[in-house]
Amino acid sequence: MSNLRFAAFGAGFWARFQLAGWREAGGADCVAIYNRTRSKAESLAREFSIPAVYDNAEELLDRERLDFVDVITDVDTHARFVHLAAAHKLPVICQKPLAPSLAEAEGMLRACRESGVPLLVNENWRWQTPIRELKRALEAGVIGRPFRARIDMISGFPVFRNQPFLRELKQFILTDLGSHTLDVARFLMGEPDRLYCQTHRVHSGIQGEDVATIMLSVPGATVLVEMAYAENYLERDRFPETFIFVEGDRGSAELAPDFWIRVTTREGTHARRCPPPRYPWADPAYDVVHSSIVPCQANLLAALKGEQAAETSGEDNLKTVRLVFSSYESAAAGRAVDLR
Repeated sequence: MSNLRFAAFGAGFWARFQLAGWREAGGADCVAIYNRTRSKAESLAREFSIPAVYDNAEELLDRERLDFVDVITDVDTHARFVHLAAAHKLPVICQKPLAPSLAEAEGMLRACRESGVPLLVNENWRWQTPIRELKRALEAGVIGRPFRARIDMISGFPVFRNQPFLRELKQFILTDLGSHTLDVARFLMGEPDRLYCQTHRVHSGIQGEDVATIMLSVPGATVLVEMAYAENYLERDRFPETFIFVEGDRGSAELAPDFWIRVTTREGTHARRCPPPRYPWADPAYDVVHSSIVPCQANLLAALKGEQAAETSGEDNLKTVRLVFSSYESAAAGRAVDLR
């Protein structure tokens, strides 16, 4: 089967890594790129040998022969471009977070469903090498039935210096990082039926929350999800690693710093290091994140070709979106939210 032809919408911070990921995964060719600031699109087009550049999205879709669209723009424009792709009967892959509200996310999914095209989500966090390996350890049943888990993504990394626009978001860490960590919680432990959330704003001069704690009730288990960008000088800061600890009725499994997975049972502790693959185009500071783009995109591409189901379909990701906005509801109301 020949390579699928796609257009990239967006030429910002993440676009370069998305395009590099597609090239690494193979099976898809970017034939056009759109960005409202044309010069940014031209720069990436030269770097990735993309033949066509546009600063008008409608014109691109009218002129180009495409198999799908990859939306890599800011969250406030996701709905516009997904609806536009759906109107042109084109499958669409969208960056996370899917939308700035649950209603918009539902509308995006409905538009694609009515047009008969798939909506897929480039949610790559669950595709990180050590997280996949931890999942395999849990599925092996060595620690028995998991009854409690803790998922931590806490860092003093100066995220606002890298991406200053984040200061202006009225909803920050739950939509940005919570979209990832809550998806991982679902991936590892199943679908929650109740949650309770508290948030804090530690930084001055930001609009949204930069610290959040969520307790999820999953049938038979409790999951605590902790996230923070408080820039509070942690002794053991491993940004952007996620630490995970799962207790079962016959042992425990841990994803520890530096990609070590430790499984402890009556027989003792078995430890092995599961580092991510390294790519020359990846930023070393984001290695574990950037490398996870490749298997995620390979899975989405296989779904578009009809070879297997997409793990992070729009239907699946909508469950994560509901958890994000239910967390905001819980934090605002100061009470637990029933998800059933």
